Amino acid sequence: MSTENKIAKPLGDRVLVLEQKTKQEKTKGGIILPETALMDDVKMGTVIAVGEGLYTQNGVSIPMSVAVGDEVVLPPHHQGQTIKINGEEHLILRESELLMVLK
Repeated sequence: MSTENKIAKPLGDRVLVLEQKTKQEKTKGGIILPETALMDDVKMGTVIAVGEGLYTQNGVSIPMSVAVGDEVVLPPHHQGQTIKINGEEHLILRESELLMVLK
């Protein structure tokens, strides 16, 4: 699967995430995840697309801190929206809802 999404572009501070259905014991970067991170209530995903970020009332740009391809830890209960793109379920979340980026 390509890490670049040409079909959907989130708006503002939203992030499009493909949730991982299988548990990983090690990230692509080589970080070994402890057993506590492998519990059922801890969800992980891969960032597929990001919005441009937000602007303050003074017009100052606040860029996104996550990038396409980042592996992220998702909250067990979130305010995101589930959508299907090309038959795969994705989540749209605000960047502030993401718990952690695994590098």
